[in-house]
Amino acid sequence: MSSSIVLIGPPDAIPALRERLDSGAELHTFTDAEALEALDHIIKSKPRIVALDHEFSATSRGTALVSRIKDDPSLAACEVRVIAHSSALNRAEVRHSPGSGAGIAVAEPKKALDQRGTRRAPRVRVRDGVEILIDGNPAALLDVSAVGAQVLSSKTLKPNQRVRIAIADSTAAVRCNGSIAWASFEMPKGQATRYRAGIELLGADAGAINGYADRQKKS
Repeated sequence: MSSSIVLIGPPDAIPALRERLDSGAELHTFTDAEALEALDHIIKSKPRIVALDHEFSATSRGTALVSRIKDDPSLAACEVRVIAHSSALNRAEVRHSPGSGAGIAVAEPKKALDQRGTRRAPRVRVRDGVEILIDGNPAALLDVSAVGAQVLSSKTLKPNQRVRIAIADSTAAVRCNGSIAWASFEMPKGQATRYRAGIELLGADAGAINGYADRQKKS
């Protein structure tokens, strides 16, 4: 375990954030747009502290980065701190995830990270390997109902984004518009980064979607 510190935040906030860290420690800084580069450095160098700007920590990329660090046993001794460039926001408490030695310091009050819409129809879990098209790009379908779907996509998906949906199999094809209800960025270990999102289906043929769900449901 290195004694260094990794700091991640918006470029204009980094100078103020640096002042809140140990001035004698070796410090490596990354902007909030360099989350993947920062993760690669963290995995290789195993710093003593990873410090995140409090606003960045509330984004999907920040949340994914913290989750990735917590899930890596080799980083169990790494302390994650969420700090603010305003002292009024910099009160933090250390929380430990169950069964892990990794301390997570979070600024209070903690912001909500994602919004989940209320489900208006039961979702059907589909079998592995099923894909749909979102704006012409393939995305893995996880579950679906007459009014919504959950997907994993390599392409960027953002809340309130309007998209075109194509759902098809050998029996039928359904095309409709959609709206991204919520989205989160994920950095799974050993896999490519991805977006997990919930999509509201707009104007879809409910009967056709239900028939598709029945054919593709997980046994």
